Amino acid sequence: MSRNEQEMKELLRSLTLAAGAPGAEDEVRTLVRENLEGTGELSYDGLGSILCEKPGAADSPRIMIDGHMDEVGFMVQSITAEGRVNFVPLGGWWAHVLLSQRVDIITSDRKVPGVIGSTPPHFLSAEKREKLLGLEDMYIDIGAASDEAVAEMGVRIGDTIVPHAEFCELSDPDILSSKAFDNRVGIGLMIETLLEFSSREHPNTIIGVGAAQEEIGCRGAVTASEKAAPDVGIVLEGTPADDIPGFTEPQAILGKGPQIRFYDPTAISNRRLAELVAGVAEEAGIEIQLAVRRSGGTDAKSIHMHRSGVPTVVIGVPARYIHSHVSLISWKDYLATGKLVCELVARLDSVAVESLIDFS
Repeated sequence: MSRNEQEMKELLRSLTLAAGAPGAEDEVRTLVRENLEGTGELSYDGLGSILCEKPGAADSPRIMIDGHMDEVGFMVQSITAEGRVNFVPLGGWWAHVLLSQRVDIITSDRKVPGVIGSTPPHFLSAEKREKLLGLEDMYIDIGAASDEAVAEMGVRIGDTIVPHAEFCELSDPDILSSKAFDNRVGIGLMIETLLEFSSREHPNTIIGVGAAQEEIGCRGAVTASEKAAPDVGIVLEGTPADDIPGFTEPQAILGKGPQIRFYDPTAISNRRLAELVAGVAEEAGIEIQLAVRRSGGTDAKSIHMHRSGVPTVVIGVPARYIHSHVSLISWKDYLATGKLVCELVARLDSVAVESLIDFS
């Protein structure tokens, strides 16, 4: 990719630190719009997904490059008389990763910091201390002593909540840490691909999509697909790395390149398209990883079943500890995934795309 690496990293930093719970992706959408203004025609669907259409040498095939804007978060469910904020999850959370973590409540005009709390272990029986607390037993402490004080801070029922985190390099500068790599890596690479082809020929029309509400059912990908009318879907994701204790055959290892997902319970990648991606990677000298997943899902769930069917593939940047306040990726993997997507898009002319769906 032709962009300066520092510019790319700064964009990724801005994206990860932006607040974007499902249905409240405003800060992320603004960054997408600011970075793609003038690159193509911008439009929106009724759920808040943003689309950028960039014509190339031909009107078709239409190549949809999807990344979802939202991150797992919460919503204010109720406020107690003592000033505690109760919440419901937006997306899949594991209770183990939440206690004592900082969060930001997104009000109409500011971010209110808070801490996820519960009854301290000193006040619990030995039996209760051994049990995992449910989310319904947790609350957010924003330093208020009454519901009136909470109201004065501007916090209301229905406000969204996101993890509070920082973006940093570890001692090995290739390893980056932040919240929301699922899926701000996909959004960042979608933007980088559109910017790459603003000065590079392509034999198709590219539609970059920042989809809304993936974490609660891949909803924005349904409505965005209606507007994009794709002939091919490329789903860019922050996929869960499994190079951790307990996995004897990991399929997503940091530093080993982008992952091509053949299967998860929500979608089977078009086999010919997945093999084309693997072939492009080999020719470009890009190390890849192949995955068949027993659980999980992506926007491919919605895109591949659009209208009469769309050949779709999922290409992921492995990320450890997704759906938590702190996840890790390899910067080399991020760059390699961007290069792979660009080389793939450059190959997707009408002949190549027709071959993906010629079942005669």
